[in-house]
Amino acid sequence: MHAAAYALLIAGALAGGFVSGLAGFGTALMALGIWLYVLPPSLAVTLVLICSVAAQTSTLPSMWKNFDLSLVWPFLIGGLVGVPLGTMLVTHADPGVFKLTVGVFLLVFPVALHVNRDLPALRFGGKVADGAIGFAGGILGGLAGLSGPLPILWASLRGWGKHERRGVFQTFNWTVLAIALCLRVFGGLAEPNVIWLALITLPGTIGGAWLGARVYHAMNDRNFTDIVLVLLFLSGIGLVWNGLK
Repeated sequence: MHAAAYALLIAGALAGGFVSGLAGFGTALMALGIWLYVLPPSLAVTLVLICSVAAQTSTLPSMWKNFDLSLVWPFLIGGLVGVPLGTMLVTHADPGVFKLTVGVFLLVFPVALHVNRDLPALRFGGKVADGAIGFAGGILGGLAGLSGPLPILWASLRGWGKHERRGVFQTFNWTVLAIALCLRVFGGLAEPNVIWLALITLPGTIGGAWLGARVYHAMNDRNFTDIVLVLLFLSGIGLVWNGLK
């Protein structure tokens, strides 16, 4: 691997870690588009899972007291059911089609939410609907480490505050991605050289997450919403770009 490839690995780690610390999600959304330039999809996804779990773990102690866990459990139950299904689909999914589909989704919905930010909070479905969204997020998490977008958009539609949404994002992502990583390792889907890549990227991931968490504490609800929607939109651009290549 040449020097430019190592630079892209570190850049992806810093970007992914910072966004994860800032928004409670986003390691995969930011890093995957960068790492796919230098790594095959199967290896990039495993590395994303490792760095996602590390970033979420490093910021949990400073966030935990603000979380409302009563909102989280339906997402967790659905996600735990969906992760194994997503992991089984890894060998059957077309990477290009997958990236284009998710990318277009992330281009359309954040814009729609921004334009219609004054809509009344969505109460449809209650805990059952929350669990269904968690299930779909679990499938995406097992498939490509992208567990965050659906619960994040859904929590925004629910009209919850900054800390309530952060609690859903971070607790759900941490649980789903940790399980997805374990399933990949014990299922023989993790390549041995991912350990070396993790040693290169983890310092940048954790450092970026620490900085992002500090910025998060300085934001109000409106700032947090805007940043979440912008990040989702930018990640959609990255996925569509890579899917068209």
